[in-house]
Amino acid sequence: MRGTAALLALAAATQAHAQAWQCHVPSRVEAPALPAPDGPRRVLPIRGYTLALSWSPEFCKARKGDRASATQCSGRMGRFGFVLHGLWPESAPGLWPQWCAARPVPAETVRRNLCLTPSPGLIAHEWAKHGSCMARSPEGYFRAAAALLRPIRFPDMARLSRQDGLTAGDLRKAMVEATPFLSPAAIRLKVNRRGWLQEMHLCYGASFMPAACADPGAQDNAPLKIWRSF
Repeated sequence: MRGTAALLALAAATQAHAQAWQCHVPSRVEAPALPAPDGPRRVLPIRGYTLALSWSPEFCKARKGDRASATQCSGRMGRFGFVLHGLWPESAPGLWPQWCAARPVPAETVRRNLCLTPSPGLIAHEWAKHGSCMARSPEGYFRAAAALLRPIRFPDMARLSRQDGLTAGDLRKAMVEATPFLSPAAIRLKVNRRGWLQEMHLCYGASFMPAACADPGAQDNAPLKIWRSF
């Protein structure tokens, strides 16, 4: 909790928007119900964190007509690149705290974070499964995630997507050039079986400083494809 409090002290008053272009938040948003747990409750010491960022064009490629994904994928609320999947407390490789005591997420908190995570259901899920184990309130949890995301700068993903022979190492190198306080070892890349980028995970230690990921995901020499919708 002390580490989270220190991180919140660094957060600016404005909200981070991930990679959101022309993000138009609805004037009214319904508060989603908390999801049913998909696993056991685990209260464990926190030894690090993962900031999980989803590559929205890949997620939305087959979901443009999906009503459940309309907020993110229909285009009515705007266009998105990397969006916040979640901030995950970690205990040990392959083991993390989850499903601690959680209260519902207020509708205004959902609305305030829709340009960060353009899915009310995912906002509720990430708070209930992960955030409840590291913060006292959903507001505090999303402020912590925004504080980590705010200084992150992203490379020109459209240009990278057109690069011949693109590899996972090329994306790591471009990320470090855009955000020099990161290191390649702190960047985990998740790709699907066909080599398309799905997510990028940024790894942090208990003090919220970038740290090497226990699992790097795609190796530097792995071919990489980036779906673009822009």
